[in-house]
Amino acid sequence: MAVLGSGSVGTDLMVKIRQSDGPLSVAAMVDGVDELLAMPNFADIRLVFDTTAPRARTGGWAALTQSGARTIDLTAATTGRHCVPVINLDDFRDTSSLHIGTGAGQAAVPIAAAIGRSGVVTYAETVCAVASRSAAPDDRAGVDEFIESTSAALQEVGGALRGKAVLLLSPADPPASMRSTVYCLLEGDPDREVIENDIVDMVEEVSRYVPGYRLKQRVQFETFGTESPLYVPEAGPFTGTRVTVMLEVTGAADHLPAYAGHLDMVTAAAKATAEHIALHANGTGS
Repeated sequence: MAVLGSGSVGTDLMVKIRQSDGPLSVAAMVDGVDELLAMPNFADIRLVFDTTAPRARTGGWAALTQSGARTIDLTAATTGRHCVPVINLDDFRDTSSLHIGTGAGQAAVPIAAAIGRSGVVTYAETVCAVASRSAAPDDRAGVDEFIESTSAALQEVGGALRGKAVLLLSPADPPASMRSTVYCLLEGDPDREVIENDIVDMVEEVSRYVPGYRLKQRVQFETFGTESPLYVPEAGPFTGTRVTVMLEVTGAADHLPAYAGHLDMVTAAAKATAEHIALHANGTGS
């Protein structure tokens, strides 16, 4: 496998892979696709992680997609199918490309999906606060892509009818860990104990590949009736139940700092996805 992009995200991913005893090995880390295509052993590379900004991709990208190598996109690009390991990993066993998306999406989508087991989530919103020190210039320039990609993931994978994402950059010093608050709206008054148990189980599943992913406090519920509905912008008054889930993600600090939990969500999800694909390709996966 190869890693496109030698920045902090690509380096963290490479360190994660080298520290593990899984089926992956890093053959190359290069700054661009043209450099990768020029490598004499490129034909032996079957999996490429792309951590470069979409705007930096050159014309050589078409040649990469036609080469037969699978690609895993770790950026907030607004195209491609989203893969969230605990939700739809098996859908990507044989696909040529997939999209990991944002750390905010990787954190919030499993929660929306868990809540959706009890009914249709008519609206899902995530408010993600990250340390400003962990937001590189490309991240700041790509806020629009972040919002679009995360909102799309909440709908496409999380199952929400509508999705919204908000990103907050915290100037706190020392930097604080990533925190996400996920709001989901369901019609009626579903079984709260069942929803909370499903969320706790989902958090445990995610924490198997992102150990620093956890609930910050117990799940909160609020019911809105016809006499006092909740007003939702662009949707109007809502009656039903709002579920609020507060998450904290502390990174593993393999290369990225521990407070960059949103980036650790991305690299950990990419590694888990690639390992599953590799095991399936080798005939040893379930």
